[in-house]
Amino acid sequence: MSAEQPKIQLCLAFDGPEGDEVRPGTMGGIEAPTTTRATDRPASAALMEEVCDRENLKRALQRVKSNKGSAGVDGMTVDELPAYLKAHWPAIRSQLLSGTYQPQPVRRVEIPKPDGGLRALGIPTVLDRLIQQAVLQVLQRDWDPTFSESSYGFRPGRSAHQTVARAQRYVAAGSAWVVDILRPSEPRPTDGPRGTTGRRSAAASSPARLFERRGDGGGAGESDRRGDTAGRSLVAAASNLVLDVLDRELERRGLRFVRYADDCHIYVRSRRAGQRVMASVTRFLTTRLSLTVTAAKSAVARPWERKLLGLSFTSGPTPKRRVALQAVARMKARVRILTRRTRGVSLDQMVRELATYLTRWRRYFDFCETPMVLQALDSWIQRRLRCAIWKQWKRGPRRFAGLRARGVGRDLAAQTAGSPHGPWHLSLSPALSFAFPSAYFQSLGLPRLAARLTAQLHRTAVCGPACTVV
Repeated sequence: MSAEQPKIQLCLAFDGPEGDEVRPGTMGGIEAPTTTRATDRPASAALMEEVCDRENLKRALQRVKSNKGSAGVDGMTVDELPAYLKAHWPAIRSQLLSGTYQPQPVRRVEIPKPDGGLRALGIPTVLDRLIQQAVLQVLQRDWDPTFSESSYGFRPGRSAHQTVARAQRYVAAGSAWVVDILRPSEPRPTDGPRGTTGRRSAAASSPARLFERRGDGGGAGESDRRGDTAGRSLVAAASNLVLDVLDRELERRGLRFVRYADDCHIYVRSRRAGQRVMASVTRFLTTRLSLTVTAAKSAVARPWERKLLGLSFTSGPTPKRRVALQAVARMKARVRILTRRTRGVSLDQMVRELATYLTRWRRYFDFCETPMVLQALDSWIQRRLRCAIWKQWKRGPRRFAGLRARGVGRDLAAQTAGSPHGPWHLSLSPALSFAFPSAYFQSLGLPRLAARLTAQLHRTAVCGPACTVV
């Protein structure tokens, strides 16, 4: 595809004057309802006019195309979307402006969880993803500048790493207790508006309500609140608007806190202060925002006893970022699946799949400051791969020949090949460690989790803290 082609497709998708109205009748199976006059529309209709702005939609289409992703229940791919929009956009726009647009059900996919059970993923159609992105862009433009500096989730230019770094500064400054709170349910639908909070809730729900999750197939029309849809950023943006009321209340009280979506950590200097804050904030969420705090997931504890976005801290006067124990456990569970000795795949394929997962994992957790944890994980992963090799070699003669081919001496190779010990025990033996060192697995494309931190420590040792890059 040439560099000019995407631009042509984007222009074709939204041809026509901005104020074009669709003719009565149907277009491509999409009924075109009569558009309500602008003077009769509610305030949310004005917002939808901005959503349907041609330039906003072009940016949204470019973002959906760059994100790619699977097809939804209608089978339409991202590459097919521009041509579909060229034929059907007037009718879709009319439905959006009149409030009659109905999103398609999400396609449900279930994947195994590391700790057992299945996780339900919801994949919207590419058309719904486009409209979700267009709505999100307008909401972020209008709302984001008004949000608290302590709010980080699903905001442009802000990240989970920034959240953890700010929390780390609070802990280092002496806030040795954390109130880990929130993870609330959605506002109860029977609750009426309550002052500013009610107006914000209504404003947040008007565009986002287009995309209430719906199941597919045997559960058509069933709400799938467990599904993780591609519209989660839109839902989070609306959630940020509602929870901004909480942020302002915490700021009014002079509390130190960070919030990422529905995960809020408040930092205080004593357990007693933490218990008071927990009680008062829980009461505020219940009475003002009609949210229910999940008691099982909330606590007043030391910061190093809780996790924040997969990371935690070490104890002591200078807290360092570390990978949370739960995140390590999940990672190991995934690696066990990929390196299972009975998978029946070649070592090259096993390493390729493992490298894809570990590269993504390292991209996030490389933010930690505890290289020994990553070094231990590197060693553990290599042992898993040695076990897989040993299992694939199966019998003594092949194991002996394999070790000899890798440069192991005759006596050591014979002793190891005839050992009664199992693969895990032998994965640390001198023979397998020599035959398959770290450099061998790196040559196959296996990434080292501790590479950056190890290099950073080396630079610090050579030229001091001035050359350290975090």
